[in-house]
Amino acid sequence: MAEGSPSASRRRVRRRLARAGGVLVLLGVLGAAYAALTPGTPGASASGSAADNAAVQRGRTLYLQGCGSCHGLNGQGSEQAPSLVGVGAAAVDFQMAQGFMPLKYHGPQAETHQQEFSNQDILDIAAYVATLGPGPAIPTSIDYQNTDMAVGGALFRTNCAQCHNFAGSGGALTQGKKAPSLSGVAPTQIYEAMLTGPENMPVFGDQQITPEQKAAIIHYIIGIKAQPDPGGLNVGRVGPVSEGLVGWLVGIGVLVIAVIWIGSRT
Repeated sequence: MAEGSPSASRRRVRRRLARAGGVLVLLGVLGAAYAALTPGTPGASASGSAADNAAVQRGRTLYLQGCGSCHGLNGQGSEQAPSLVGVGAAAVDFQMAQGFMPLKYHGPQAETHQQEFSNQDILDIAAYVATLGPGPAIPTSIDYQNTDMAVGGALFRTNCAQCHNFAGSGGALTQGKKAPSLSGVAPTQIYEAMLTGPENMPVFGDQQITPEQKAAIIHYIIGIKAQPDPGGLNVGRVGPVSEGLVGWLVGIGVLVIAVIWIGSRT
């Protein structure tokens, strides 16, 4: 039969239709599998995306009102403040929840003050800043209570005690700077500080200190603050300097007074 006959043409058309049908069936199977494996329903996903967009838009408005004058209208930074591109939501949540930002005045380092924005406002601003560039997200579900407190203490003394004191009481640094006390700091903010490295603090990524180890450090910090002082006053738990000072001024002072009194009686 000739190649150009009607029967040959019909066969070619049928083969093309069969291949097209096979591609459509394969695409349908792949689409169904993707829909089955994707969590949530399409309606829920759309509503969640809309909520996220609303939070970002509201965060941008709040950012322009309270942060843009220093950090730039698009977070690019200025002579007064660094760029926020790539710092992530965790850095924003830490700085604002702890009261370091908005900055009150320029000095050796930012001083903490009363939190000026509500928790929801801070989350919205953090959501907007997170869109400026990839960075650490706000940690959730920090299960520090199921970690080994002793391991956390060893990690804290190795990596943190040089500045924050063995009991997390803080201490003076160079050039008028200081490491703040960790008393009363929420677990989320402690975790965020390790992730973002505020001020002079180094960044402890998951390669240096794993998430489980970070949780153990938090367990130690919270646990050490809750421990009683059976020996009496803790003298701020700032170490042997204050304890030695009390020993000299109080202990030896009392002995000197006692010696003078005894001498005056004989």
